[in-house]
Amino acid sequence: MLHLLQLGVVPFGTALMSSLSAQYLQYTAPDLAGLNPDVASLKTSVAAFRPYLEKTLRERHGIEVLAIYTYPAQVVFCKKPLHALGDLAGRRVRVSSVGQADFVGALGAVPVSTAFADMVVSLNNGNVECAITGSMSGNTVGLQAMTSHLYTMPVNWGLAIFGANRAAWEALPADLRTLLRQELPRLEASIWAESERETADGFACNSGASSCMLGRKGNMVLVPVSVQDEHRRLEIFTSAVLPRWLKRCGARCSEMWSQTIGRARNIALPTAP
Repeated sequence: MLHLLQLGVVPFGTALMSSLSAQYLQYTAPDLAGLNPDVASLKTSVAAFRPYLEKTLRERHGIEVLAIYTYPAQVVFCKKPLHALGDLAGRRVRVSSVGQADFVGALGAVPVSTAFADMVVSLNNGNVECAITGSMSGNTVGLQAMTSHLYTMPVNWGLAIFGANRAAWEALPADLRTLLRQELPRLEASIWAESERETADGFACNSGASSCMLGRKGNMVLVPVSVQDEHRRLEIFTSAVLPRWLKRCGARCSEMWSQTIGRARNIALPTAP
């Protein structure tokens, strides 16, 4: 999609930032696995990264960033009891990105890259014992009937860029561009709010709570995040996820990290061993 936008084949389009990891790994920075344990953290990371993203996409790709959306929290469904992050050790876990693989691998789990469409089959045939996916999207495909425990820590979220080919954007009448600049932030804000609501509703429906609104009620055990696991999350991020991302991404990403998200979140570059 980024390439199609750049060419102008698609004048306006949405690109998942995780899908850019093969060629443009730097754009995945604000949603690295283990970085954002809540919406507030995600908003801080995105706000710090946004000026860099807008400038770079405009200058290098000829794309005007019009909005940044987020999907609901990506959390862990497991077929067997789970009480803490450490319990994932040795289990085969469905992941959808290299960053998720880095995170669960650091826990001693076995990451298994699986498309969303194949997730249910993989759980049914025993290829995986746990799966990382959205709390409500998991409910939609019936994971509440296939798994017993849902760990509520967001591993990551799922950011998407809504952008326009710059020539197509500038060809619009000035008053229309002004209108879009006024209204798209409102749409963005509503999508973020809905993402947070859907995350909570997924938890409610999967556990069978009376507050369940949109999904099918299950009887899953919701596993809260302990203080110890919050410390473990940060330790894994700083010692495994971030260093591996930086190694793949290169020196330019180290500088970008320090000037944007690292500064805003007070997460320094890892020191060389």
